[in-house]
Amino acid sequence: MHISAKADYATRALLELACEPGRPLTCEAIASSQEIPFRFLKSVVGELRKAGLVRSQRGCEGGYWLGKPAEQITLLDIVRAVDGEVITLRGEPLAGLDYPGPAVRLPGVWREVEERAAAVLAGLTLASLLPAGTLQQQPRIGAA
Repeated sequence: MHISAKADYATRALLELACEPGRPLTCEAIASSQEIPFRFLKSVVGELRKAGLVRSQRGCEGGYWLGKPAEQITLLDIVRAVDGEVITLRGEPLAGLDYPGPAVRLPGVWREVEERAAAVLAGLTLASLLPAGTLQQQPRIGAA
């Protein structure tokens, strides 16, 4: 099993944002706080923005916020946003995997592992991962 650096960094960045929902955070601040390489984080945050998990504002008062409440963002959402698939075999999705002969049942095992991993990730939200008492009320999206 392999958890990508992108998935790890994306989750850590979103947890930082979940702790400060009332104000934007810059990539520099998140990278520094979580000890993540800035350039790599910048590209990961771009993927999170495309997926709607973060929103951004330019300018001196700008930065990033969660795209939706921490209670609604699952680890599965994050992994799929940055990696696409939960588990791949040599970089390929498991859906079309087929083996001959004595290994004919093995692809089913790999798909079951993926299903169970996805179920675990879907059951965990950002809010559930935060230390008790750190989640603040998030302002309504679009509210001033």
